[in-house]
Amino acid sequence: MANPANSEIRYLNPPTVEVKKKKYCRFKKAGIKYVDYKDAEFLKKFLNEQGKILPRRLTGTSLKFQKKVSQAVKRARHLALLPYVTDLMK
Repeated sequence: MANPANSEIRYLNPPTVEVKKKKYCRFKKAGIKYVDYKDAEFLKKFLNEQGKILPRRLTGTSLKFQKKVSQAVKRARHLALLPYVTDLMK
């Protein structure tokens, strides 16, 4: 039988506690007022691998700028600057 002194739980790696960083709106921080739909490389930061627009809870973008980003992505798709769907974009 194991005595109570040796019954402690031991881990191979110590358990880590994740500290979540505060999400921020990169547009407000940088002072951007207009989202350019012709800048496809910048808009790719808001798309996942399939070409879907990432939600606010993942990017940290405020509601005002999320609407502007989605409108800019839709316009860029219409002009064939961004694909509607893809297998691996990044």
